[in-house]
Amino acid sequence: YLFMKFLPPRDNSMLLNLPSLPPKSIGAPNYTLVLDLDETLVHCTIDAGACPFPDMTFEVEFNCQTYTVFVKKRPHLMEFLQRIARRFEVVVFTASQSVYANKLLDMLDPKRKLIQHRMFRESCLPVQGNYLKDLTVLGPSRPLHSSILVDNSPHAFAYNLDNGIPIESWFDDLNDKELLKLEIFLEEEIIRQQVQDVREVIRSKFDTRSKIQRASLGGRGGGITAAS
Repeated sequence: YLFMKFLPPRDNSMLLNLPSLPPKSIGAPNYTLVLDLDETLVHCTIDAGACPFPDMTFEVEFNCQTYTVFVKKRPHLMEFLQRIARRFEVVVFTASQSVYANKLLDMLDPKRKLIQHRMFRESCLPVQGNYLKDLTVLGPSRPLHSSILVDNSPHAFAYNLDNGIPIESWFDDLNDKELLKLEIFLEEEIIRQQVQDVREVIRSKFDTRSKIQRASLGGRGGGITAAS
């Protein structure tokens, strides 16, 4: 939160060089839901001992070396994606390399019916060693008032505080229910209410600005999740 508090002003010239999405398809849902990948939807490792019972495995070549990636899916992931894709235009936006993330997403959504678009590290805004996800790269057909970013690293939405929903990082808790809680929030607070500006709801619910302010005063920001 201290990083977010003392974040330098956004350099709009840098945004011009970032890959962005094509215009939204005619008939696509009004709201765009942008989801982080690692530790939000899945947990991946190249350490076989750390993941003795993977849900999936695949190989990826990086820097002329081949790695075996072991994947665990967050509980309720596939049901969440199947239901949420009916209500939202779903985008996965990861700070990971595309050579890895594309293979993983091809396994999660081979027919590309659940996730409409994918964005990778090259679309992130590099700031002080961090990769930020500035939602203006979604393009003018996806205005901020109808776009939501869910990420386990709040600094990722530092330039779009009122669009960001923080979620607890996931590694191996089989009893985790954060995606179910997130779905309930999206359904009850966004869809059913047909809100005109999602930022008002997110600001009221998660109050990230206050947590940043407390952190700058030497306090602890505290954990925030989709259920808080």
